[in-house]
Amino acid sequence: MSFNTAKPSSLLAPYIKQYWAIENTLQPGDVHQQRIVPTGLLELSFYLADRPQSDAPSRSPAESTVLSGQQNRAYDLLVSGSLDLFSITFQPQGAMMFFDLPLDELCDQTIPLSLLDKPWVDQVEAELFEASNFFARVAVIETALRELLIENHRIHDASRIGNSIQLINLSKGMIEIDRLASKACLSRKQFERVFQSCIGTSPKRFLRTVRFQHALFLRQHNQGDRLTDLAYACGYYDQSHMIHDFRALSGMSPSKYFRECEPESDYFV
Repeated sequence: MSFNTAKPSSLLAPYIKQYWAIENTLQPGDVHQQRIVPTGLLELSFYLADRPQSDAPSRSPAESTVLSGQQNRAYDLLVSGSLDLFSITFQPQGAMMFFDLPLDELCDQTIPLSLLDKPWVDQVEAELFEASNFFARVAVIETALRELLIENHRIHDASRIGNSIQLINLSKGMIEIDRLASKACLSRKQFERVFQSCIGTSPKRFLRTVRFQHALFLRQHNQGDRLTDLAYACGYYDQSHMIHDFRALSGMSPSKYFRECEPESDYFV
């Protein structure tokens, strides 16, 4: 199995978190099950070989290039055969700069990108197939995304929501929605509407996901911490509050999740 990551150029860094790719071929009959939990990030994925299946029908389109929206719950991917995946992980506010659609319509959905721009998808897929290695693919997608950014560039609400994301990141999700709205010079109702359209989920749900991801990050780097200490460090009222959120977002209690899954944060890297 090969796994690669790369950071975007300085031009795209405000909107793209990273590029990553994985290649693996399983033995005939073998199936790998991967639990996918909410990350707070949207992804554009190119499946250049077999497509994995999901236990969530809304996450299993047949097409090879798909845009995945915000998650509010976990699902499982079932991988078999030959996997060749190249993926773009957007910053929370990044996807709005490339795709002209209300991102809240993608919540808990994975859609074929060809529904939005089939000529662009066809060209990029062909160039990715022809690319000789991971870094050649990064060069292909950088060029394609720059063109989209110029073509679709929109500044309306981008700076306002970007500043809100910075406050959320600095607080690790431990900030009141009223304060975010005030800093954005919007009423709470206006802020919630704009945020949901630009980020793809409500501020309340996004904050819950960020706190969950922070818990994964702390556990990843401090395996010996007690769950009670972890709960307070991540802004939960108590351990039962953290257990409730873990079950809602991962389908497991914290102890079961840490026992069966690697505690790695995609948001805080």
